Amino acid sequence: MLRRGLAIVLLVCGALTTMVTMVTPAGAAAHGARTVTVLSFNIHHGEGTDGVLDLDRIAEVIRESRADVVGLQEVDRHYSGRSDWADQAGALADRLGYHVAFGANIDRDPPAAGRPRIQYGTAILSRYPIVRSTNTYLYRSPDQEQRGLLHSELDVRGTRVHVYNTHLAASSRTDRLRQTRQLTELIEDTAPAVLVGDLNALPSATEITTLAEEFTDAWVAAGHGAGGTYPAENPDRRIDYVFTGTGLRPVWARVIDADPAASDHLPLAARLVVEPTS
Repeated sequence: MLRRGLAIVLLVCGALTTMVTMVTPAGAAAHGARTVTVLSFNIHHGEGTDGVLDLDRIAEVIRESRADVVGLQEVDRHYSGRSDWADQAGALADRLGYHVAFGANIDRDPPAAGRPRIQYGTAILSRYPIVRSTNTYLYRSPDQEQRGLLHSELDVRGTRVHVYNTHLAASSRTDRLRQTRQLTELIEDTAPAVLVGDLNALPSATEITTLAEEFTDAWVAAGHGAGGTYPAENPDRRIDYVFTGTGLRPVWARVIDADPAASDHLPLAARLVVEPTS
């Protein structure tokens, strides 16, 4: 287990690459019990399995899921021509009427004077106001891509809910093991809290069992079937997850397969009850 001191240093460093934008929320004032539907969705920078770049298609999948909070992975922000140099997180927030926070895990100088920075990472979209956000860099071997943990604190009708979003190393199990240990330290006893993300590991992997010892796997608790999310058009692997901590209870979990061509991953949704504090 990494020491708390390392986690604090990473938190301070990572916070420098976080962007939060407020957009008029869509339906955040609904009455009734405090329930939150969360969605984890690796959007493959908006490019579908058909090779077509289509953010409108991504937005429609999110809209039809009726998610209140969405954790997105593989999000471009003025990154390159592959995504038309767009701010994808901001564009999706505009289309959906959500608040947005962006965590840049790749952050490079602009291609020319007066142009925005080249960024790539994760994002959180929320119907509810985002009170604050930080992005924490996770462990990275020299030959691996930088990964991060985006943390947004939401005001859900007067209750603060902590949402964490991550995308772990794809090709290094060593990195994933270090990264999951960091996740448990960074989240610890924060409550109520939910972790979503593409973790690039099967449920039986040590990386995932490490998390399952500390948090509740929403699919195990409230899903049915295999829960495969990848590859989208023939999903035979469960590598996208929703984990809940103290104060949130999963009541159902579903893989959303309405449009398998939208991305190379299928999104995973879970309805969570915000439990009262004692």
